Amino acid sequence: MLWRLSEWFWQERLWFPEGLGWADLEDRDGRVYAKARDLWVVLPITLVFLIVRQIFERMVATPLASLLGVKETVRLKAPQNPTLESYYCNITKNPTQSSVTSLCKQTGYSERQVQRWFRRRRNQDRPSLLKKFREASWRFTFYLLAFIAGLAALIDTLLPSQYWYYMIELGFYSSLLFSVASDVKRKDFKEQIVHHVATILLISFSWCVNYIRAGTLIMLVHDSSDYLLESAKMFNYAGWRNACNYIFIVFAAIFIITRLVIFPFRIMYCTWIYPLTVYHPFFGYYFFNGLLLVLQCLHIFWAVLIIRIALRFLTNNEKVDDERSDKDETDESEEEEEEEKKETKKNGPVQNGHAVHNNHSKTE
Repeated sequence: MLWRLSEWFWQERLWFPEGLGWADLEDRDGRVYAKARDLWVVLPITLVFLIVRQIFERMVATPLASLLGVKETVRLKAPQNPTLESYYCNITKNPTQSSVTSLCKQTGYSERQVQRWFRRRRNQDRPSLLKKFREASWRFTFYLLAFIAGLAALIDTLLPSQYWYYMIELGFYSSLLFSVASDVKRKDFKEQIVHHVATILLISFSWCVNYIRAGTLIMLVHDSSDYLLESAKMFNYAGWRNACNYIFIVFAAIFIITRLVIFPFRIMYCTWIYPLTVYHPFFGYYFFNGLLLVLQCLHIFWAVLIIRIALRFLTNNEKVDDERSDKDETDESEEEEEEEKKETKKNGPVQNGHAVHNNHSKTE
């Protein structure tokens, strides 16, 4: 059964134009071609990346964060309350007004106390500034080294250098897919998953059918701006506002040029239009260009976010901030807290075994 499935999957009419097949990719006359079996090495490389990342974040990123002055915001914990915790975990993290009223009756809390509890509980689940910095520094290091390696692989036409460039890139994106559950979750979480899957399929397919030149160009175009974004994040988390802002503007310019100009009008033109002058369309042609089209749609989606942030900075001199990240929520003002303290002194502690917690602050 598996043999028949494999035979059907690798049939030549799916992956090659008419007149060509796997026999044309056999090594001969000193010429060596990429093979699908080469991809097995990606599995140990992915594991190595996961291990190296943990070491890097502890031994390099954490001391670097301290050196750059990354400071954690003190977050007050929500007091233990089984009723509210059960509602938070099993129903929703953002209760409606009617739900707040109902929870007040069940817990003996005032509406303000229930709302504050949920704000603090949501803040507890948000990733810390140090975690964000360590993740950004890891990606910055890889993207910068990958960009340099991509330039070398593009210049060097020998297969060994391109082989390791391909396998390392594929191993890195595979590791991101494995670590996605523990990484910082942003508002474009689903788009990131689609991007990682499309990238892994694109790299694997281009290697198997020897679209190596196109694949190298695609990876290089992506790596050319990613390290700038991660460095801007690092400076943002460290509170270096000017450095973050100006690096982000450079990133935005390079992103737009590479992803919205070079990628669609040069690379996709060569993979979408030019082949039709030589061969009739086949499944592999549609599959490869379909993946490129998915990436281009994501590029447009992210470009809109980037341009929006850049315009806010250029027109209003606002701080560059990642719209995809959740921000900590603040508690009520001091005046509201003072009113609640007076109310507590007047009415006494709440009943049902729940103590009133008055150690609130303006921010968490």
